[in-house]
Amino acid sequence: MSRSGTDIKNRSAGLAAPTFESVAFTTPPPLTDATVAILTSASLHHPEQPDFDPADTSFRELEADRHDYQLGHWSQDVDHVGFGLDYNVVFPIDRLQEMEADGRIGKVSDVHLAYAGNQFDVAGIRLDSGPEGARILKNAGVDVVLLTPV
Repeated sequence: MSRSGTDIKNRSAGLAAPTFESVAFTTPPPLTDATVAILTSASLHHPEQPDFDPADTSFRELEADRHDYQLGHWSQDVDHVGFGLDYNVVFPIDRLQEMEADGRIGKVSDVHLAYAGNQFDVAGIRLDSGPEGARILKNAGVDVVLLTPV
């Protein structure tokens, strides 16, 4: 470990961990009874929805029964070839639907969410669109969210 890493570790070793009166975690039902949604950072959208702009911290609602997803990622580091061959690489909706058909999960949610993952300032997601997206999924009866970071 570098000297600076050791210094940081030594200085933080005695810090007390915060105590929270309530926690944001819940125990979901067994997967065989759970409704599952996908949350992706692949900047996906349906054709009639606006593409993501740089610094766009909003989200797009994606419908499970439509398979016309478009990849709106504007980062030069994202390889579009895999998505072009099989959108399940970043949005595994077909795999979830197979799991539902096999009885391994209870139900695939009708609504899923996409954010633009290449953000420099995530305050808008943390304070606004993140909680808003969580409310949408909760109101849709989602028990488990599959995060597909891109």
